[in-house]
Formats: sequence, C-alpha cells, structure tokens
Amino acid sequence: MPTKPGKSLETFPNPEPARDYHIHMEIPEFTCLCPKTGQPDFATLVLDYIPDRLCVELKSLKLYIWSYRNEGAFHEAVTNRILDELVKATKPRFMRLTAKFYVRGGIFTTVVAEHRKKGWKPAPAVDLLQFERGESTRG
Repeated sequence: MPTKPGKSLETFPNPEPARDYHIHMEIPEFTCLCPKTGQPDFATLVLDYIPDRLCVELKSLKLYIWSYRNEGAFHEAVTNRILDELVKATKPRFMRLTAKFYVRGGIFTTVVAEHRKKGWKPAPAVDLLQFERGESTRG
C-alpha cells in the first residue's frame, strides 16, 4: 500500500529530557500552492528545536509536510501554521521554523517564526573559538 500524506504528527519520548540539546532538520522539498494563481511554491524548511518531553517522529513529519502540496497558502501563513502545529504536538522548550521560498517574480521570501516555552531560558552560548584564539574564560 502506498504511503499517503496526512496531518497527523506523531511523537516519541525525549531520550534525554534533563538536557537542553538542539535538533536541526532541513526539509528541501516543501511545496504548497500560491493562493492567488494556483501555481506551485517551493521552499526549503529548516526546523530547529530544543525538545522538552517529546520529539517529532520523522516519517510523520515527512507525511505532514507532504500534505501541503495541494493547499493554497501565503508564505507567512503556512510557516506560522506549521510552527503552531509542531509546537502543539511536541510542546518544545524552543522551536524555530525558517521557510526559504524559492524565487517568484524576482523575489525570494524567507519567513522565520519562533516559539519559546514560558519561563525557559537558554544556557549561555559557549564560544569554542576563544580557545583557538588563546583567550582565557577567566577574568
């Protein structure tokens, strides 16, 4: 039986819920339809998130993204809708969805939408290059 697109997002338990770690996914085959012309719009989606208790299952994500192929949507609306649905399914500490749409009429459009769990604060960034430059982290 062939696989079919669907709106269901499956999750699985985060294997390391005590740790903040970054999951990065690139989805280069996103398509939807222009709501004005009906022509296809193509984009690469970049999903970055720090899970809390749940992670998104990849096959369900693939089928979910595929489900937009025949839907009309403005770039801004579809990016925010996908983020909202991913946040609803996974309840992450942090999530960012970047949608890089290919040129249409001489214009490239990139839409970035973010979610932060209330009260979550990221750990300070670690600058590993300072060690290569011989800089000390001590005052």
